[in-house]
Amino acid sequence: MSEIRIHREHSLGLAQARKIAWAWAEQVESEFSMECTVEEGEDGDTVAFTRSGVKGRLIVAADHFDLEAKLGFLLGAFSKTIEAEITKNLDTLLAQGKAPAKAHTAHAKAPAKKAAHAKVPAAKKAAKR
Repeated sequence: MSEIRIHREHSLGLAQARKIAWAWAEQVESEFSMECTVEEGEDGDTVAFTRSGVKGRLIVAADHFDLEAKLGFLLGAFSKTIEAEITKNLDTLLAQGKAPAKAHTAHAKAPAKKAAHAKVPAAKKAAKR
């Protein structure tokens, strides 16, 4: 299994970061047939995403995004391309949100300890209270 990790800092605040995360989740649901769910919290959200060969999550905080994804054997061969596409999509949404993004992208071949997920309005929503 391959793992993708992407970290983006921003100065949007949690409300705007949530909007960007939802937009990102809508994109991956429509473009890549991901199944997404969101778990909202007081200090941030977790957007979980999955489909055959991919499992991951996007952590949404007031000052950063952290994305982790595990790729199965077949998709692992395309990990660099997949990582580049995810990075491009997230950076585009951050730019549209007028957020100065500081990039830090790490790519490791070791299996991820946690899976990454994403959410869309059409997806299931579980609120943390």
